[in-house]
Amino acid sequence: MLFATLPGNSHPIGATVEPDGVNFCVFSKNATAIELLLFEQPNDPKPVITIPLDPNKNRTFYYWHIFVKGIGEGQVYAYRAHGPFEPEKGHRFDSSKVLLDPYAKSIVGYTTYNRKAAIKPGDNCAKALRSVVVDTSNYDWEGDHPLRIPYSQSVIYELHVGGFTRHPNSGVKSEKRGTYAGLIEKIPYLKNLGITAVELLPIHYFDPEDARPGLCNYWGYSTIGFFAPHRGYTADKSGVGAVNEFRDMVKALHRAGIEVILDVVFNHTAEGNEQGPTLCFRGLDNEAYYILEPDMIHYANYSGCGNTFRGNHPIGGGLILDSLRYWVSEMHVDGFRFDLASVLSRDSRGFPIEAHTINMNHIIWAIESDPVLAGTKLIAEAWDAAGLYSVGQFVEYADWFSEWNGPYRDDIRRFVKSDAGMIPNLAARILGSPDIYHRQDTDINRSINFFTCHDGFTLNDLVSYNEKHNEANGENSQDGANHNFSWNCGIEGPTDDPEIEALRLQQIKNFFTILFMSQGTPMIQMGDEIRRTQKGNNNGYCQDNELSWFDWSGVDQEFDLWCFVRRLINITQNLQLFHQECVLEVTDASHKPHLSWHGIKLGKPDWSKDSRSLAFSLHHPKAGEHLHVMMNAYWETLSFELPVLGKNERWSRIVDTALPLSEAVCELESATDVKEKTYSVAGRSTVVLMVKPLA
Repeated sequence: MLFATLPGNSHPIGATVEPDGVNFCVFSKNATAIELLLFEQPNDPKPVITIPLDPNKNRTFYYWHIFVKGIGEGQVYAYRAHGPFEPEKGHRFDSSKVLLDPYAKSIVGYTTYNRKAAIKPGDNCAKALRSVVVDTSNYDWEGDHPLRIPYSQSVIYELHVGGFTRHPNSGVKSEKRGTYAGLIEKIPYLKNLGITAVELLPIHYFDPEDARPGLCNYWGYSTIGFFAPHRGYTADKSGVGAVNEFRDMVKALHRAGIEVILDVVFNHTAEGNEQGPTLCFRGLDNEAYYILEPDMIHYANYSGCGNTFRGNHPIGGGLILDSLRYWVSEMHVDGFRFDLASVLSRDSRGFPIEAHTINMNHIIWAIESDPVLAGTKLIAEAWDAAGLYSVGQFVEYADWFSEWNGPYRDDIRRFVKSDAGMIPNLAARILGSPDIYHRQDTDINRSINFFTCHDGFTLNDLVSYNEKHNEANGENSQDGANHNFSWNCGIEGPTDDPEIEALRLQQIKNFFTILFMSQGTPMIQMGDEIRRTQKGNNNGYCQDNELSWFDWSGVDQEFDLWCFVRRLINITQNLQLFHQECVLEVTDASHKPHLSWHGIKLGKPDWSKDSRSLAFSLHHPKAGEHLHVMMNAYWETLSFELPVLGKNERWSRIVDTALPLSEAVCELESATDVKEKTYSVAGRSTVVLMVKPLA
């Protein structure tokens, strides 16, 4: 089979559909020859034709390009790259390996793919992944547009696309379980709960075989295609099916008023270290895409996953920007959570960049200043696996980035489990962490507050286990975090003891109540609202089974808890007190929204190391909103003095975590009035009172 060709153009990078054919362009500075492989079917063992690119006609500077007439969307293609295999110089060309286009918008070949074939010597064509040509203009968005929900009005739900509907009891048809289409069917659940944004664990195409033998990479932190939706999450198996099904999901979520935030992994790829597979970047231009050790043979490993993507190199950084722009402009996503984002604050050699020197030459500044990305949510996980802990710095030197607040997670956990000396830290976390985020000219809600996420215990397990139980991962429980600040409430794991179960449920209510009473943007993990358990496994990255999936029977079994969370969200979403964008003033009297600290005695908070209780009052004079929150992590009841009100006002209880779930939270209209001057707060419980004007 012959195809008519033209020299093509060096822009755009990737495969671009034009009226009479497709322009292909790929970067490689050091390749001596590039071949374009065209396949008739996604899983064909051999290409129907191999087209060599002439270095004189099909190369402009470092860009190899060709225009192929008579083909279009759906064409399956790949590359081979010829060049030196000189690891000591950073070159790892291997022409026996079939390579993905780094800019591929759809990827196929997953049913015949074999990771080992990309590692061992020899031709892997029959078992290689392939790219698919996509025409991004062939989709009707029906007027869809970004929602631009402010952080101050956001409730984020961290969700795994596969695990959300993969369970047989999900109610989703078998062919749609674990897919973007399946998630569409569950949008009413999210809407009813009060969620305003879903933060999707990685949906960029990843290698599920990047795991120990017999297991799989379930979470998806093993990217190999930064432009392609992961095909394992699609019900539509056609060449471009994943692209359109993902866009259907985004459009449906937007119609429900829910934003889409992608968890993106620009710190490493699925190619691993020098013993890893040659799938794409390594085979095209190893040195341009990865940070190498000084010997050039080994890969710098700031990600903990074998390699580190070279984000502050013009080529690697350009790909990151192009990927982000694509997902915003063509896929309509609303934001990104950057996994191990501190890697992006390392220079092209891996050295940390001083915060005050960040400028237009660095990828962080380039992301922030890009007009296509303006207004999107940019959330940094501000640490990496090599000890670069940058919490507070992204918000400090970046004007738009927000951060996962790791200290919030740890300090709230330690307070709820009754650790001593936590009251000053607790106060700072409730106030939006001004001890961490020092800037006064930025939105305090750029602190993303959470107590659990995918990485670690679920909330149910946080109150049920003292130790991690990761035996199923095959590493003798050596993997996963060792410092979880968890407490099993007296018995390790599941129990029928009613007192232990009641205490665990009370602790769960405490976590949710403190989260939604704090300044900052709340984020909850999928299934915490129905006590999803991983049976003590705090590192479920490799568990694509019922251990990790959302068990929908829990919606009925834990319906009262689900209602508790929904009511908390509804209450806070409808109060202006929780929509503030500045740190609340700490004062006793002000015409502005403010906060005042108390202990069991009014105006006398106990900051000592032995204290385990704290109270605070929230006031929004203009909105007429006044709350009083009492937190008692001590194991015995404490009597708290209540602020004195006017003669036409009365405190009413809207939350008491010591009460049964059916009574633990309620709207102000149905709240129980408190007539006494004090309130007895049970041990290990939280109470929220609100002022109700008397009729």
